[in-house]
Amino acid sequence: MKSNVLVCVVGARPNFMKMAPIIKALKAVGQPIVPYLVHTGQHYDQAMKDTFFQQLGIPEPDRDLGVGSGSHAVQTANTMLRFEPVLDEVSPFAVLVVGDVNSTIACGLVSVKKSIPLIHVEAGLRSFDRDMPEEINRVLTDQISDLLFTTERGALHNLEREGIDEGRVCFVGNVMIDTLLANCQQAVTPDLTLATYGSSLAIKEEGYALLTLHRPSNVDDPDTLVRLIKTVGEISKRLPVIFPVHPRTQQKIAHAGLLDEFSTERVSLLPPVSYLEMLGLMRAARVVLTDSGGLQEETTALGVPCVTLRENTERPITVTDGTNTIVGTDAEKIKACVHEILDSGGKRGRIPEYW
Repeated sequence: MKSNVLVCVVGARPNFMKMAPIIKALKAVGQPIVPYLVHTGQHYDQAMKDTFFQQLGIPEPDRDLGVGSGSHAVQTANTMLRFEPVLDEVSPFAVLVVGDVNSTIACGLVSVKKSIPLIHVEAGLRSFDRDMPEEINRVLTDQISDLLFTTERGALHNLEREGIDEGRVCFVGNVMIDTLLANCQQAVTPDLTLATYGSSLAIKEEGYALLTLHRPSNVDDPDTLVRLIKTVGEISKRLPVIFPVHPRTQQKIAHAGLLDEFSTERVSLLPPVSYLEMLGLMRAARVVLTDSGGLQEETTALGVPCVTLRENTERPITVTDGTNTIVGTDAEKIKACVHEILDSGGKRGRIPEYW
């Protein structure tokens, strides 16, 4: 008898938002597809993982591999070693992976080596920057996938250029936006989030900017990190900044002795926040400064101006159709873009097709 089990893989925080609506839709269909959820444990903060599963309505994983943190090689290898026995036990008809994290390529490789069809959700996105680990994961996962679901029409051109047949590609839109729209009414207000974490920042009529930083290219290079932090400090003189700090970024900022650059009256440093807290902060912000790909998409869906602190993006539709502007890490360009947004209201944008 042919299996009706579809193994669905999540590994890190961005995966949760993409998988939630997929699992919901599969369960609504019922037979003949039975989703089997595997959490690799690549996202090593247990409390944050639990919060995300609860808030997004994702059922507890059928299997948690507990891989944890490590170098790219260690994390990828451990994921492969722990994932293979799951496939032997479950015997799925296919494996579905989302996004571009290490778990995506690791589980994808194991699947195809065992002749199990691979499905990739969010295929075809390209930054054309091979220094980004995620770019390598994206390219390789697409090459070995049997069925590729894309978030924007332009992704098909990238895939065809890499020799992937159009017949394997299906344009479906952005499932992460399904999650965003489904949770807008439950979003936590910024005032409540600040109070929860003991922040003294008071949100006034002027509003605030929301900042996130986590890319190695931004936080691992001391010169770049110093430049960005000093620029944020200058921006905060005009507009208060709320900054949920990634643990690794926190370590780099402290090591560089940059904590004194922040005025506690104008910049609020928060620990990593939950999905509903971040959604509330993002939705009410006058501008979002980020190096996150996911936030570029979410701000476009919400109509909030976004300033991307990178030299490129794998999500160009957020620039051509949405509210996103790529400025890199040049201090003057960042400040000029933020001031223009504050003076004019920024790019209005429109909601991309199927979002």
